[in-house]
Amino acid sequence: MNEPAMPKMQWQPARVVDIRVETARAKTFRLALAEAAPHRAGQHYVVRLTAPDGYTASRSYSVASPPDGSNEFEITVERLDDGEVSTFLHDEVVMGDELEVRGPIGGWFVWDGDTPALLVGGGSGVVPLMAMLRLARRTDRADLVRMVVSVRSAGDLYYAHEIAGPETTLVYTRDEPAGSSRPPGRLAPGDIPQPIEPATIAYVCGSPSFAEAATGVLVGIGMDSDRIRVERFGPSG
Repeated sequence: MNEPAMPKMQWQPARVVDIRVETARAKTFRLALAEAAPHRAGQHYVVRLTAPDGYTASRSYSVASPPDGSNEFEITVERLDDGEVSTFLHDEVVMGDELEVRGPIGGWFVWDGDTPALLVGGGSGVVPLMAMLRLARRTDRADLVRMVVSVRSAGDLYYAHEIAGPETTLVYTRDEPAGSSRPPGRLAPGDIPQPIEPATIAYVCGSPSFAEAATGVLVGIGMDSDRIRVERFGPSG
């Protein structure tokens, strides 16, 4: 589905006010704009770097923080060894630095916190879904949300200090932590919380292969394909 045309947005400076380590290969950057720019859960920003010779590189990063009306937002960036932008953010950027950003962008893969939602994320695809979960918890509407997160191991789980809860199911595909009752394996129909309310919208985010497999699982348990919204993450450095 094509999103409606968005008004042209200007690049603006964003100051780095906090940096947190999420995993061995992922960091969360909290950015502050000069003025408030309200976003919706599921939207993203484009970050642009400019070299002294004028060369530019830009990448899109989903917002991980919930809408709060402030001038700050968070993105979580996975470090890719051959990535121009992600390696710079991980290896060079410190608090107080300024980055160029444009956004918030997106109007289809968004959740405003007032309808039932099933969130299904694979690996780094959990980032925009975390904004939705945080919004639900902040507004006391966690009853509307069910989240399923698929990761290789506990060490690969983003937001490990807060993601667990009655709304969340964790699926480990390679190495399960001690005490886990589920053996490691790919996402399966039994991992999806049921029953699913008819009005539920599913938000699926991850690699192309994960998104395809997860969509197949949801359709296989009887969910209408027109109630499944998919965002695919390709390797983007």
